[in-house]
Amino acid sequence: MKAQSPDSIPLPQSYKTFRKGLYAPATLIVAGVFASSSFKGAIKKEVVEERNEHFGHFSTSIDNYLQYSPIAIVYALDAAGIKAKTNIADGTAILLKGELMMFGTVTLLKNSTHQLRPDGSTYNSFPSGHTAQAFAAATFLSEEYKDRYKWMPYAAYGVASSVGILRMANNRHYISDVLVGAGIGILSMKVAYWTHQYHWGKKKKNTMGFNPELP
Repeated sequence: MKAQSPDSIPLPQSYKTFRKGLYAPATLIVAGVFASSSFKGAIKKEVVEERNEHFGHFSTSIDNYLQYSPIAIVYALDAAGIKAKTNIADGTAILLKGELMMFGTVTLLKNSTHQLRPDGSTYNSFPSGHTAQAFAAATFLSEEYKDRYKWMPYAAYGVASSVGILRMANNRHYISDVLVGAGIGILSMKVAYWTHQYHWGKKKKNTMGFNPELP
């Protein structure tokens, strides 16, 4: 029997990791779709009513900046000598791919669904672009530093979750918009990692079309 290449990975293990990586974004997207119903008494309308009753005058712009903070943290830590898992060239390529997938998906859905925002301002509510950006950035930070710092995913996704909460607190999005945006953000960045071939780092042999080091 021919020995397996040391640079390859058993397909079942790789597919198992791939499926595991789909659980969180798929759950968020499905939950968001279910919550997007517009009938009277729907979850998304109930949340808006609670917001208007208790935080009717709340407004902040911090979510406009917080959505990018996980990306800034990756580059700041790397520059400070706390190196990320991926070299800077490959990491940047992965980030750009993930960002493009996220932005394209969000833009397509916003234009096709034409949903009115809860504050009645514009018809581009679904899904939340800020939340998608925040969770894509959080996934990038988590994947680069989760092996070094076990708490990093909690911190990264905690920041991203706060962006989603603030979008609802600002009355700019329904909970359905936020849930689907979160799922899109995570999935986009994970796909960018799965499909990257590491042209500037150590190139891995791969018969699946996915990066063997699946996040």
